[in-house]
Amino acid sequence: MQANTYAFSRKSLFSLMALLLSMLLFLAGCGNDSAGGAEETKTEPKAEEETAREITHAMGTTTIEGTPQKIVTLYQGATDVAVEMGVKPAGAVESWLQQPVYEYLKDDMEGVTIVGQETQPNLEEIAKLEPDLIIASKLRHEEIYDQLSQIAPTVAHETVFDFKGTVEMMGEAMNQQDKADELLAAWDERVSDFQGKIQEKMGDKWPMHVSVLNFREDHARIYVTGFAGSILTELGFEGPKNITDESLDVVKLTDKESISQMNADVFYMFMEDNEAVKKTHDEWTSHPLWANLDAVKADQVYTVDEIIWNMGGGIRAANLMLDDIYNRFELEK
Repeated sequence: MQANTYAFSRKSLFSLMALLLSMLLFLAGCGNDSAGGAEETKTEPKAEEETAREITHAMGTTTIEGTPQKIVTLYQGATDVAVEMGVKPAGAVESWLQQPVYEYLKDDMEGVTIVGQETQPNLEEIAKLEPDLIIASKLRHEEIYDQLSQIAPTVAHETVFDFKGTVEMMGEAMNQQDKADELLAAWDERVSDFQGKIQEKMGDKWPMHVSVLNFREDHARIYVTGFAGSILTELGFEGPKNITDESLDVVKLTDKESISQMNADVFYMFMEDNEAVKKTHDEWTSHPLWANLDAVKADQVYTVDEIIWNMGGGIRAANLMLDDIYNRFELEK
């Protein structure tokens, strides 16, 4: 009888210990769940803080939360950069030519709402889209910036042709810094590749002087900087031989006697396709001073696509322009 009682007590003790152990494990599990919940509660505000970004730009500072989903682009270069980053704008301004959008962007712009012209965006149409980010330019939109900011957070670049600055600003504003860095790194690699290949091909003839020419109905222009000029400078070209003022953006020539200011080793020129412009071009290029220019004598005068070389203004256009230069110098891309 005593042995049975002892066995029963021992069995009861084991059962009690097992029960206590189970309860401890259960409580420990609850404690872990509770700790996990508390940890999530603590980190959520931190995550929100990380997605709220202060973007400094040409018109001041703008706070943007999260990743914008509906973007409106108000200059051509911004539209170019958006689609190159894989983002279709909800709205964009009309292109200067090939309206409503440039052919080289057309496949990526199907269904995009046109919100007026670059110099005069339609604020009512922009507001209807209920965007969460507007990309503007101080050069074009300084006077309406406050109105744009009332519609949605708005960031503005200083100008419209600095495609690298546009990529950097939009990458930050759109919460796509990695993509922006990727695009710019690929561009820098191409520039370095071109510089090596052109130096090898041209030898002591490099660097070459270049002039970007544009014929209008009643005058001619030399683009010293701007979109094409800044890219050519980055590639290693030097400017027109007879223009020494580096502060000049565009030189307007109204007198054929000033043709000598165009002088360079190579000309890239573009113009609109109309009779008045063609007449100006023919008159200027048949003048005796034109025949004495170095690029003309070396047969280094090229007509290029005005959209790509002047109006696109974004990183896709920049790469297409660089493709053109590779091809004209017969360099392997």
